[in-house]
Amino acid sequence: MAKPELEFVDQNLFEEVPFSKVEGLTERVIAKDLESGVATRILMFAPGVDTTPNGVQIHDFWEELYIIEGSLIDLNLNQEFTAGMVACRPPGMKHGPWKSPNGCKTYEVRYYSK
Repeated sequence: MAKPELEFVDQNLFEEVPFSKVEGLTERVIAKDLESGVATRILMFAPGVDTTPNGVQIHDFWEELYIIEGSLIDLNLNQEFTAGMVACRPPGMKHGPWKSPNGCKTYEVRYYSK
């Protein structure tokens, strides 16, 4: 099953829910493929969030991101990424953990490609 068709709507119509075991990390799922589990979402880091408990992330799907506002620091790379920057991560690419001293909001699309 594919993600549903959706015309422009206010992002705030999607419930903001906690994501993972890290306090202050929340998401608004815009669309999700129930079969594969891949989703389009807005991921929000409250100021001071540190995702070290989640460890380095590796997954079997593609992930494309746009930083809407704020910034993230990749703790392994010791590099800060700021609003307006984008990422395209193929399956198997290691990334994170992250820290966001001042908060961050990202737009994220996950998908499988044949």
